[in-house]
Amino acid sequence: MTIPKWEGVYPALLTPFTKDDTIDLEMFKLNLNAQLDAGIDGIVMGGSLGEASTLLNSEKLELLRYAKEVMNRPVPVIINIAEQSTKVAIETAKDAEANGADGLMLLPPMRYKADDRETVEYFKAIADATALPIMIYNNPYDYKIEVTLDMFDQLAKIPTILSVKESTRDVSNVTRMKNRFGDRFKILCGVDTLALEELALGADGWVGGLVDAFPAETVAIYKLMKLGRYKEALDIYRWFLPLLELDIHPKLVQYIKLAATQTGISTPYVRAPRLMLEGKEKETVLSIINKGIATRPALPDLSK
Repeated sequence: MTIPKWEGVYPALLTPFTKDDTIDLEMFKLNLNAQLDAGIDGIVMGGSLGEASTLLNSEKLELLRYAKEVMNRPVPVIINIAEQSTKVAIETAKDAEANGADGLMLLPPMRYKADDRETVEYFKAIADATALPIMIYNNPYDYKIEVTLDMFDQLAKIPTILSVKESTRDVSNVTRMKNRFGDRFKILCGVDTLALEELALGADGWVGGLVDAFPAETVAIYKLMKLGRYKEALDIYRWFLPLLELDIHPKLVQYIKLAATQTGISTPYVRAPRLMLEGKEKETVLSIINKGIATRPALPDLSK
């Protein structure tokens, strides 16, 4: 097992498809190793960007095993758990552990709007069923259940729950967590457009989306912020922001796949019910992406 430090840049990996709707393993390998070459610290698989809701369980496990096999350097592989029932979530977590996952990211129950007690018990049941370290994904904006500070008080008693993907879209929540829990939980920003702000407030890492297309720039912002080189990070971030805004749209999968296709490390194909972009929408998104590519900044020396 590669033990997650829950620090640094963790791409939420795409799942590239071929035109005939099979997983493009060669393109997956190309993108994965481009991330590793840029200096990322771990990967998250099976999230929204990975189109996990449309993947077969056998495909998810195939991708997990393949990722472990073809990495050009070892980093932790975190598997997202987003299920409707506790029973299925436990089985999924056990399958992930048996097939080489290094950690789990847990969303609250899907579809049913669990209350606070139900949500905490759901997380506890999964944690009890596996030895893997866990990151809680706190995203009430998209998934309608907030993991509150009082709920984290209860989760803090579980030794394998170690971090949180902070996606409440309230940057002050980073400070609330730090004030309440100190360093008990590592905090990774989960919203691209708030990453610089949350890193400035003390977030430990960044679970990124546009990193799938622009890994070097994402890593540079993170490292510069941790080195205290704020102005250099801000210059890159201001260039990056129009691209990062592609991450906060319902069609973030199509948009980010198109961006990664334009940078040569993905395919644009998505799995139904998602459809390929077309017409004015595609032209608008392409103009944002192509402008970003044309004005891509020179990155500073991070060894100084």
